[in-house]
This record gives sequence, C-alpha cells and structure tokens, in this order.
Amino acid sequence: MKCFYHPDQAYHAPPTFLLRGQPAPSPEGPVRAELLTQGLASAGLTLGEPLTADSPTLRKRLEQIHTPRYLHFLDTIYARWQELPNAAEFVAPNVHPCGGGHHYPRHPLGQAGWHLHDMACPIGATSFRGALASAATAEAAAEAVLNGSPNAYALCRPPGHHAGPERAGGFCLLNNAGLAATVLRERYAKVAIIDVDLHHGNGTQDIFYARSDVWTGSLHADPSDFYPFFWGGADEEGESGGLDANVNLPLPVGSDGEVYLDALAVLIDHLQRYAPEAVVVALGLDAHKDDPLAGLSVKTEAFIDVGKHLAALALPTVIIQEGGYPTEHLSANLAAFMQGFAP
Repeated sequence: MKCFYHPDQAYHAPPTFLLRGQPAPSPEGPVRAELLTQGLASAGLTLGEPLTADSPTLRKRLEQIHTPRYLHFLDTIYARWQELPNAAEFVAPNVHPCGGGHHYPRHPLGQAGWHLHDMACPIGATSFRGALASAATAEAAAEAVLNGSPNAYALCRPPGHHAGPERAGGFCLLNNAGLAATVLRERYAKVAIIDVDLHHGNGTQDIFYARSDVWTGSLHADPSDFYPFFWGGADEEGESGGLDANVNLPLPVGSDGEVYLDALAVLIDHLQRYAPEAVVVALGLDAHKDDPLAGLSVKTEAFIDVGKHLAALALPTVIIQEGGYPTEHLSANLAAFMQGFAP
C-alpha cells in the first residue's frame, strides 16, 4: 500500500483548546503523526511525500467542497486578527451566529465566529500552511488510486471530517475525505465515503447532503450525548437529489467492539446497495477504549476486523486518517487496521 504524509502538517500545532470552558492541552498535534508513523512501520509500511502543499490543482479541488470566502478566511484571518487591539496569539472567537446568521460580517471577529463553529480550532500564524499540507496528503493518496494503485493511505493531521463547506470545528480546517472523494469523482461516477471515527463526520455530511454522486455513511457515538451534538442522527438521510445517499448509525456512548463491528456490517450493507465504484475510508481510531476523547470501548484487536471488512469491498480505496489521539495504543491501533486491510 502506498502511504503519504507531508511534513508541513507540523506547522499547525495549537498548544491548547477550550474544553468544558477551560483551556486544555490539545491532543491534536504533531506527536500524532509520530505515533501513526510508528504504527505504519509496525505494519511494514513506509511514507512517501506529496510534491507540493499548495498547487493550483489543490486549490481548484478545494473550491469544489469549500466556499471561496471560507478559503479566503483561512488564508488571511491570522494577519487581520493580529491587527486587532489586544488580540490573542491564536484566532479564537467569542461570538457565534447561533440559530443561523443572516448577515456575513466584514470584521475579523465576526468572521471568526461565523467560520469557527467551536473552540477546538484555534488558528495560528502557520495553521493554514499545515492544513493545506494535510489536504495535499489526501490529494496525493487519491491521485495514487486514480493512477492505478488499488488503495492508498493518507496520514492527515489536522483531520478533516468536521470541516463543512464554510466552517471549521473539532480540530478540522479542511475536509480531507471530501477532497479525496472529489479527486476520485474525476474518474468514477459514484464514490462512497464510509466514516468509522468515534465522532460523526458532520462536515462531510454537509458537503454532500444534497448530492447523489457521493454517498456518505457514518457510525459514531450518539450525538444526543456526544460531540458534535447537533448532527449525526439516524433521521438525517440526505435531501433533494441526495435523499437516501446519507446514512448515520449512532451508537450508545460506551459501546464495545461487538456493537461497533455489528454497526459496521450494517453500514457496509448500505454502502454496497449504493454500488459505488470507489471508496474513501474516513479512518478514526478514537473509538478505542483508552483514547483521550473516549466515547466508545473498542479494543485494539477490533481494528483488525475493521480493516478486513473494508478490504473485502475490493474497490479502489483511499484511506484518510481522521481521529485517534495520543495514547500508548495509538500506534498499535493503526497497525491492527493495516494488518486486517492489507495482511
């Protein structure tokens, strides 16, 4: 399996985020890449590097899943933020358009509140550079599949599945899985994104909710009790042309590996009925019982079966790293998945 990572991802490394009203050390930092790289090595896999982190092709593809004003915001907000009196080092808004805003503001503070829907995405001086490198990594893996590789893995951080058309959240700035699907759509008429992360991929859902050419499916901790709270219910099935092309399987918080794997089998059944020509796996490893964001109780061994089930689809597949945060088990969790997917 070809595996990709761009080292410029390290340029996004906010030290803290706001958790239950308190500043807390951010679990989404460069150490994640180090641990995941160790997991790949344990599975006998090595990383390649994308050629560039900011090509015109990448920008054009990102414009298919994100709005121009959102991309402009990410590109310019830090400099404009620093011009504000008494501004903090990282962009972090104190106002949000809860209930839906009707007016797009010109002021940097208002734009930050519009585009950053929670307090887990502080933006520093080089954050956009890191996010672009993460997206370029996803792009490179998808292009490898377009060029004939049966599958490819992208070690992406920051992750992406909470990033919608014009908002960031949950550590995510650009939607890497959505980008990979966009690249695959250049050849394949029907693409599926299957998200096995602990959290619902609300940004991915929002991007494709009214489209039938990209099916989205997610299993995750029940948003009635868990982040992202406002999206991910079983009744969210798509709209307009995308009706029935979105499937959510919320699981009770604390569910174990047996429940998780049973839900995966159901989700795969839905996916196969859609009959895609290629697949993007949004691979979260944070369903593990000891993950610092733990909401499920999956053990390392279960990720072997996750890999086996997804490999059995026997379709061109791009694997995009989503969640999975630093613990002594993170490397082993990725190695287990790879053992199952590519034994």
